[in-house]
Amino acid sequence: MILDSHLTLIDILLKIALPLFITFLISGFIGLERQNVGKSAGISSHILVAAAACGIAILQRFMHEQQIVLQTTGIATDPENQRLIAQVITGVGFIGAGVIIKDQARDVVRGITTAATVWTVAMNGLILGSGYIVLGTLMGLFFVLFIAIRDINRGINPFKKQSQAVEDHD
Repeated sequence: MILDSHLTLIDILLKIALPLFITFLISGFIGLERQNVGKSAGISSHILVAAAACGIAILQRFMHEQQIVLQTTGIATDPENQRLIAQVITGVGFIGAGVIIKDQARDVVRGITTAATVWTVAMNGLILGSGYIVLGTLMGLFFVLFIAIRDINRGINPFKKQSQAVEDHD
């Protein structure tokens, strides 16, 4: 039994399109800000990571729904299918680690905020893809507001490309 053939238009809109759209908007803003301040992970990286995480969460949600249907018919299911999200969390940590660099000359670590934003948009994508639209949207708005207010307080316009890379003050 394949659940995909039973999706209604409402299912497609609420379970697939809406979470992906909100994920795109939130991660796009955060990625744009990182790109505009000259960081290594920009709009494309943030959108791709977040959308992929959202897609995995949507897939896991459908797999769970399919397991419920199969269990009601007496067919044994594999609970291991519900571990996809844990693998995303670990994998995104490796992506973030690739952004963090130690500047030997200045004896400082760079990229921690960018790594955190990549991890944040991925986790927000997981939340939205899992069907928690209100929670994911509110958290995403909080992240966007936090970054915008932080930049404005620093005298940075997050919507305008900066002439040089801006230092992160972690």
